[in-house]
Order: sequence, then C-alpha cells, then structure tokens
Amino acid sequence: MKRRSIMTLSSSTIPCPKSDSMFVSVRQISSGGKRSKKKIYHRDYQLDKVMDLQKKPSLILQLKSIIQSQKHQSLLLRDVEKEVGFVEKWNFVSIIEKYPSIFHVGGGSGKELPFVTLTRKAQKIASEEGEARNLMEPILVKNLRKLLMLSIDCRVPLEKVEFIGNELGLPLDFKKSLILKYPEYFSIKDINGRAYVNLENWDSSLAVTAREERFASEGVLQSAGGRQKVRIMKDGNYLGPFAFKMCFAAGFRPNKSYLEELERWQKMEFPSPYLNARRFEHADPKARKRVVALLHELLSLTMEKRMTSAQLYAFHSEYLLPSKLVLCLIKHHGIFYITNKAARSTVLLKEAYDGTKLVDKCPMLMFNDKFIALSGRNEISSCNSLNSSQAVM
Repeated sequence: MKRRSIMTLSSSTIPCPKSDSMFVSVRQISSGGKRSKKKIYHRDYQLDKVMDLQKKPSLILQLKSIIQSQKHQSLLLRDVEKEVGFVEKWNFVSIIEKYPSIFHVGGGSGKELPFVTLTRKAQKIASEEGEARNLMEPILVKNLRKLLMLSIDCRVPLEKVEFIGNELGLPLDFKKSLILKYPEYFSIKDINGRAYVNLENWDSSLAVTAREERFASEGVLQSAGGRQKVRIMKDGNYLGPFAFKMCFAAGFRPNKSYLEELERWQKMEFPSPYLNARRFEHADPKARKRVVALLHELLSLTMEKRMTSAQLYAFHSEYLLPSKLVLCLIKHHGIFYITNKAARSTVLLKEAYDGTKLVDKCPMLMFNDKFIALSGRNEISSCNSLNSSQAVM
C-alpha cells in the first residue's frame, strides 16, 4: 500500500493573531500502522494578505469583462444574476455601488430598465488592453515553450494547460491565437483519445531557469567560482551557482546546526530541471534538489508566481513530482509559502514578493493595475483578475 501524506490544520492548533507560527499536523499512513507528528510552520502575514487583497479587484475586472462582452457594452442589472449566479450577484451589486468612478448606472425611469456600463474614464483605460495583449504574446509563447520543455515527454495534456491558463496569462482562445498561430513551436496531437499540446522544436537557449537568469544578472555565476570560502549568512542565503534565494518568515530563527545543513544543501550541485526526470533516481539528494528547482521554475512561469496546490498536483505525471509534494514545500519554507487564505490552498514563490507587492509585473498585470487605480487603489494582487480580462478578445 502506498503511503499518503496529509497536511491538516485543526482549529485547536491555529494560533492567535499575535503568533507568527502555526502547528502543521503531518500524518503518514502506511501498511505498517500510523504515526503522527507536529511541525511548526511559520506564517507570513504579508503573503496571507496578498490573497485577501485580490478579492475586490478580481470582482471589478470580472464585471468589466462581462460588460465588454455584451452587444452594446452595457448590462441590465436584472441580468447580473444570470451572469454570476444568485449568491455572487450581491457582491457585484456592491461593487457597482461602491465604485461610481468605474461603473455608471443608467436607465430606471419610465420603460427603460436600469443598466450598468463603464464610465468614460474606464472605457478609455480599457481600450489599452489590446496593446497590453500584444506585448504579452511573445512572453506567453516563450513561457508555454518552457512549460513543455520541462515535461518528461515535451508534451502536456491540453486540459491541464487550460487548468493553469489564468495563472500563465493565456487568453481563452489560446488554442487558436497561440498554438495554431505558431506551428513551428506547437502542435496539438491526439494520443490515446486525449489531446496534448506538443513541443515541435527544442531550443537550448530557453533551457535556462529564472533562478539562473537572476544569478547571471547579478554576476553570481561568474564571481562565485573565484571565491575560496563563502559562508552562509544567518538568513540562509549563500552566494553560489547552485543556491536558492531564502526568504524565511520573520518568526523563524534557524540554529547553528540548521544553517550548517542548509549550507551543505545550498552548495550541492544538481541537474537542470530541463533535463529529463527519468534519468535520475528519486532518492538521490541531487534529484530531490532538482525537484525544488523544477517547482521554482514552474511558479516563475506564472504571471503572479503562484499556483493553487491542486494545479501543482495536476502535473504530477508530466514532471514526475514527488508523491509527498506538500511535505516538500513545507521543508523548503524559505523558498515556498503555502497559504489557505483564499478559497483554495495556494503556493507562492516567496522571493517574487516584497511584502504584499509582486516585484516584477508583466504588461497584463500593469494594465490591470492601471484599471483598478480608478477605484482609488494603487496596486492589486489578483490571481483571478486575468480571467476577467480574458473574456473579451
């Protein structure tokens, strides 16, 4: 019987608001019986807040999309429920009332039914979306090629690409607007009755990770070789070509033995995640470090450097991810952060954030920020926001 790993957060183990950590109960079930243990998982309240901050912007952008999809660029208020459902209707009505700088309500007198449209200012900014999409296209093509190159067979089921489409920034019609548009890079093939997005040509110049690109830009790859003795810093960071950026939570205080073990891990060489995973033994420490690099690269390919846990799990077969994926993410908590603040468990790449702000933003996210600024909010962090702007192409 295969072992299963389950991360459970019971109400009795969740700390009071002043605490910087929580107890994660990890239970391993095997044919030999049961054993349980508790590990402290330090919370990052800034990253938890990222998920809270995306809620209202996501609704605003979704409503924008719905209005733009209408024939006359206006939506009857009675049809809001038809578009979003009875429960969500009230959230959208509240958004319409709260942000008159974005949404204009007209009609309601005589025989004219009340309707909502974008204000002139909102329409003007919305017209810039096409330019943002043009700037996004080469980025999306490159990232989709890299996504396929990371897989063991250089192909991924079409349904799984669709599953993470919002996170990657793909338009809803990406099959037509990207895959079929670039036959030199992609094709769709039927394998055993299942549609796959297939990589047509391998490009070695793309087989460079975001981690390596960052180190190269900082001169680490060149300078590290000339250093005789480089000690790891107290924050876990180490200057070397095989090291990862560590961003421990404020409440985490590593002791000497932890730092010594981390230093050995940071120095350890590992194969590129772009090399086929079948070539390596899973138990090999270098192969396990390669998995960390693979997860790092997958998150780096997304617009906001995060995916839900379910989305990562979905690619278990294509990337030969470990069965105990949650434990892997918890172990490397200086690199990844798991938050349950949203409706779904989400994994974030910690180095991509400075507090609640995403450090690097693509053209589409910058466009979203500009539109949301009409509400009086300067910046947003909205994982679901892209879905709203994708509806109109």
